Amino acid sequence: MTVTVEKLENNEVKLNIEIDSKISSWEYDKACKRLAQRVNVPGFRQGKAPKNILEKYVGIAALQREVLDSLLPEIFENTIQENNFDLVIPPSIESYEFADDKSLKITAKLELKPEVNLCEYKGVEVEIEEYKNPEDVVDKELNVIRERYAELKDVTDRKSQNTDIVNIDFDGYVDGEEIKGGSAKAYMLDLAHSNFIPGFAEQLTDKSVGEEFKINVKFPDEYHDEKLKGKDAEFNIKLNAIKEKILPELNDDLAKKVNQKFDTLEALKEDIKKYAENTAKAENEKRIATKVLDTLFEKINVEIQLPMINREIQALMGEFKQRVNMQGGNFDEMLEKEGHQKVYDQMKEEAVRRIKTSLIIGKIAQNENISITQEDIQAKIAYMAQIYNMSQEDIVAEIQKNMNIMHSINQQIVSEKVTRILIDNAKVTYKNN
Repeated sequence: MTVTVEKLENNEVKLNIEIDSKISSWEYDKACKRLAQRVNVPGFRQGKAPKNILEKYVGIAALQREVLDSLLPEIFENTIQENNFDLVIPPSIESYEFADDKSLKITAKLELKPEVNLCEYKGVEVEIEEYKNPEDVVDKELNVIRERYAELKDVTDRKSQNTDIVNIDFDGYVDGEEIKGGSAKAYMLDLAHSNFIPGFAEQLTDKSVGEEFKINVKFPDEYHDEKLKGKDAEFNIKLNAIKEKILPELNDDLAKKVNQKFDTLEALKEDIKKYAENTAKAENEKRIATKVLDTLFEKINVEIQLPMINREIQALMGEFKQRVNMQGGNFDEMLEKEGHQKVYDQMKEEAVRRIKTSLIIGKIAQNENISITQEDIQAKIAYMAQIYNMSQEDIVAEIQKNMNIMHSINQQIVSEKVTRILIDNAKVTYKNN
């Protein structure tokens, strides 16, 4: 067997593979036996169909493909290792030529990752605006906790106020047509913390239980539904009940309600303070990492081949389409309105940034000899289980069903380790706030 390597333009490599006829014939016979065990040929017991019958039943092309699937993985792996090739995607077969008593000839193409010539990535000087917690961060969080544990008391002797929770029936109309998904019965709405259309909750104050009335609002210009953007709407409202929030006192009993580990209110306050400090630290580290990567992005030139960019654009477009559809919009209508070229250009810019950043991180990881340990993987699985409210066993089961998840986990671990190196070695100056 011989394998010749021919380097092409745009980070592509052509492999010309020639396999002796004796080996290819032997592999062809083995492929026939394997396929005979997997298919049911009428008139023959499993695995007993002769080669000539099997060729007619499944097709010679299927048998030849079976030979390639058997031979090529090892050939590709050896060639990649011998030449230290770093592939973007798995090798692709361009052509192959089977002939009786002649060697098997195969042409394959490899797409390599672009070369990254690193600049000095340690000690990068960056200036960021430091994130600081507000001085009253603990008090604000305690107020949120009081709201969370508030009791609701029915109100019958007064009208609604902007601090109440109201139970309403409503249905909305735009241009005389009912809004899809714009109606509900017995809906509980917190007037002080409403995420409804601006002006909706405000018009529900100073109303009595049982009162029926109309309100008028305008959908924001940036509303996710194209059909409702900037539209005037009318809602019929019936106020079924008013409930007043009775906030609990700030004391040790409230602290214990939050978590049994807190014996006193002071212990709860200390935990809130520590969490806020960690949050601020994480935010500042995020800003440092972003700034360092932006600096490296500008300094390092990488020639990225078009097929690589186009695949990333397709992935981004798929993600974008999914987001639009989940928000109730129409992707095709949005694309038409925004303009295909404009959307493509935006996607291309983001695709290049993603690819280049990933290549830089990968090169730094290689330069630092970063490895992934079993402890790293276990820690990541434990984190995922917590985030997605699943058991670690369920996470592992999902990984076994889809190994792309494992690939993603490995990428995240490497990225996090590289990011930590960049943060720890950056020279940071904080802007005056």
